[in-house]
Amino acid sequence: MTLRFSRLITGFSMLAFLFITSCKEQKTKQEMETHKYTNALAQETSPYLLQHAHNPVNWRAWSQEALEDAKKENKLVLISIGYSSCHWCHVMEDETFENEEVAKVMNENFINIKVDREERPDVDQVYMTALQLISGNGGWPLNVITLPNGKPLYGGTYHTKEQWTKVLTKISELYKNDPKKAEEYSDMVAAGIAEANLVEPAKGFESITQDAVKTSVLNWSQNWDLEEGGEKGVQKFMIPENLIFLLNYADLTKDDKVKKHVKTTLDKMAFGGIYDQIGGGFYRYSTDAFWKVPHFEKMLYDNAQVLSLYSKAYTVFKDDAYKNVVWETVDFLDREMKDENGGYHAALDADSEGEEGKFYVWKEDELKSVLGDGFELFASYYNVNKEAVWEHGNYVLHRKINDAEFIKEHQLEQSKLNFIKSEWNKKLLEARGKRVRPRSDDKIITSWNALLINGLVDAYKAFGQDEFLERAKSVFSFIKSNSYQNGKLVHTFKKGSQRKEGFIEDYAFMIDASLELYGVTLNTNYLKFAKELNGIVALEFADETSGMYHYNKGNNLIAKIIKTDDGVLPSPNAVMAHNLFQLGHLEYNTEYMEKSKRMLSTMVSAITENAPSYSKWNALLLNNTYPYFEIAVVGKDADILIQALNKIQLPNALVVGSKIKSDAPLFKDRYVDEGTFIYVCQNTTCKLPVKTVNEALNQLKNF
Repeated sequence: MTLRFSRLITGFSMLAFLFITSCKEQKTKQEMETHKYTNALAQETSPYLLQHAHNPVNWRAWSQEALEDAKKENKLVLISIGYSSCHWCHVMEDETFENEEVAKVMNENFINIKVDREERPDVDQVYMTALQLISGNGGWPLNVITLPNGKPLYGGTYHTKEQWTKVLTKISELYKNDPKKAEEYSDMVAAGIAEANLVEPAKGFESITQDAVKTSVLNWSQNWDLEEGGEKGVQKFMIPENLIFLLNYADLTKDDKVKKHVKTTLDKMAFGGIYDQIGGGFYRYSTDAFWKVPHFEKMLYDNAQVLSLYSKAYTVFKDDAYKNVVWETVDFLDREMKDENGGYHAALDADSEGEEGKFYVWKEDELKSVLGDGFELFASYYNVNKEAVWEHGNYVLHRKINDAEFIKEHQLEQSKLNFIKSEWNKKLLEARGKRVRPRSDDKIITSWNALLINGLVDAYKAFGQDEFLERAKSVFSFIKSNSYQNGKLVHTFKKGSQRKEGFIEDYAFMIDASLELYGVTLNTNYLKFAKELNGIVALEFADETSGMYHYNKGNNLIAKIIKTDDGVLPSPNAVMAHNLFQLGHLEYNTEYMEKSKRMLSTMVSAITENAPSYSKWNALLLNNTYPYFEIAVVGKDADILIQALNKIQLPNALVVGSKIKSDAPLFKDRYVDEGTFIYVCQNTTCKLPVKTVNEALNQLKNF
């Protein structure tokens, strides 16, 4: 950022009102029909946009037409971005956007655009970058005022009615009285957004070393909370991709300190209030440092990735508590987030009846009424005591000790405790089911469902249950049937939706999911689809300057987005680099492997400096700097041997197979009628074929 730009940002930062994120109870159909106002959002299908369809504000959905109208009318553009489960988005709507006086100011002076950030993550990322440049902070609702060309003049988050009115007045006056100054400032912000998305490609591969991986973890470890797990801080996010990387790193480097930290984090998360102890599934994050009190919204992307995390962790630790987390989370997803036609919904709101967490928390009297004689043992197991009360006499159920310690303390057997817990859950789920449920955001997001496919495949690998694989295949079929038309993926699907956009994360994650399904089913149709999508990505998303992939197609936004860091989702560029790495090994395609390596080389300095934001890249760094194996299983019983191999932690190996003759590089001339053989290979060099998993594991150790 230039000094001039920095000064301009500082000069305008006094206008930024910094508040935290978060979203209003959906009106019933009857209420909507009798509402005084109706705007263009009534034609949308996004639950978030529909929540604003009867504000007195003349909202429109994001479109080039809306921006063109702003230019014709010489009006500033007001862009308000949020999502359906966002608490403070709901609050601002109630207080501000439903106020007729505020709406009058907005309608007279601005073209007003509402954006569902989950529907248009590209728009959200551009203007979130602007907000961070302007204020040094971010969050939702994200409210930006721009020139008619879309370049930002102002950015902020939650505002009271009074604050918002003051902002509208000041920015309108600035634009009318000094349009040149406004234009100069907005040009600087737009330049800053473009600069934030610049990626300088590396010139060589010298930085790809084991030392780089170790340095990144060493730097990162300074911020670990070794007592409570996760990162130090007043809030805690799970970020499954971080823990999966550390799990693999600990295995490859035999680092017991890292392994212990991962185990502590996994245990504390599973015992904490961030996990729904009665209904299964994880909430979005913990509002404290102890995983106790969550922000109660439940997101598909979190729970999809948690399935992968705890399934992989089970293969390492063989802890039945992790198995229970997987089973209970799958049950939760099927019960509360699965669409009746297939696919899974995006989110469940944190609020019900206007209160955050009301659906999930318990009062002591209610627990006693539901559980009767079982209350005392329940209270001991879930810490229902005066010291643990949250607020207003409510309890967030959480645990302090594992089952082994509890059994010893209460002289029980595990089977007896399992039965008792099952009875508790049955009674409490029935009681909870009578409450007013949180609202569901029923968009079916392609990239998030792709993560779920991977989570279900990883559960199948770890536990061998066909039901998990069938669910994964079903989700894949739904996405391919409904969200893939005429060679294009769409980001969100909902009946009647007009959304046509597909983003790099949709393609990258679906390629990954297709390769995962190919690996466990041996069905080459999944591989063909992965290659088909990869071809589309190369044509429509490749960025020649950076060697990466831009986030969206076309040039309709004020800056292109090159998303390289992880957030709650893995970086789509990192996932694409993994995909190229996998396809390169499957097909001995050196061009793919070299491109993957160039992308990785570009990111090494970022990985070492800020490892928790680049774990997906770091996982690829592991693949490139530690011995990586191709394990090809060929023969009539290939699926059986692959299932056995998948139950073992193999962090740096590609496991694939064929039950028939195949000309694919890994299988060519290897099929024989007499038996099934395992080929352990590295860099196109293979050991002699063996017939058993144990023999193959010995070859891995002694390659």
